[in-house]
Amino acid sequence: MQRRFLDYLIISFKGLAMGAADAVPGVSGGTIAFISGIYEELITTISNVNISLLKTLINKGFKAFWKQLNGDFLLALLVGIVISYVSFMRLAKYLIEFQPILIWSFFFGLIIASILFVGKQITKWSIASIIALIIGAIAAYYITTLPSSTNNESPFFLFFAGALAICAMILPGISGSFILVVLGAYKTLSNAIHDIDIKKLSLFILGALVGLLSFSHVLKWLFKHYHNITLATLTGFILGSLNKIWPWKKVLSWRTNSKGEEIPFLDESISPLSFDGDPQLVIAIVLMIFGFLTIIALEKFGAQSND
Repeated sequence: MQRRFLDYLIISFKGLAMGAADAVPGVSGGTIAFISGIYEELITTISNVNISLLKTLINKGFKAFWKQLNGDFLLALLVGIVISYVSFMRLAKYLIEFQPILIWSFFFGLIIASILFVGKQITKWSIASIIALIIGAIAAYYITTLPSSTNNESPFFLFFAGALAICAMILPGISGSFILVVLGAYKTLSNAIHDIDIKKLSLFILGALVGLLSFSHVLKWLFKHYHNITLATLTGFILGSLNKIWPWKKVLSWRTNSKGEEIPFLDESISPLSFDGDPQLVIAIVLMIFGFLTIIALEKFGAQSND
């Protein structure tokens, strides 16, 4: 498919949206990729990174290698993801700390629209698809109930965290950043980005590359052989993740961080009417609607850019 410069610019904007989503613990960049119409191309492109690419580079040169890699697509997307992820992580950290109801309300509306979008891609529902959806929803819900771990900065752990988080990041509904929170690596990574700690960042990126190249082959195979069941499972993942996104929470237990500060350790979703404090209900509903409409607009935009 021949693409123009404008097409690659649009891909970079989609990357920006993916990076912003992945920076928030609870929202998946894979969901954004799916809705914007680039998910299967992304998975296929990543899974095609193998030994034959190296042979092409040696035997036919860089131009043939770059074309086989689908390099223009990957570069345009990665530029958007990296710029957005690094910059938005700081903003997300601020909003989650000082305006949690508002940011989660926006993303709750976004995820609701995502469920409708991914679900309607299933061409034929069957008993197997329904079971897959239920299993996906239960698995994702369980993950959202896990308490966060304390920070761990060992080299092997950072490599493992990168591999696991990147797998979650490319799965619609499963948040890579939330996996980092659960593992206790989110703050370590955000500090490494802030301090430009090359050693820690390199370990994390290496782990992410290994995880990405391995997991993409599994996803490609699943889409090829079990398309509807895979989509149903992903729809369940997104549905189950709503528990994490729900704006009104009650803290069940606290823990002390390395600075001696009390931070939430375990919480549960509650009704806004039971919320201890200002539930900001009106503006929260407005932001939910805005989040919902954002996905509808992104879906239309993705459909037009793929025509």
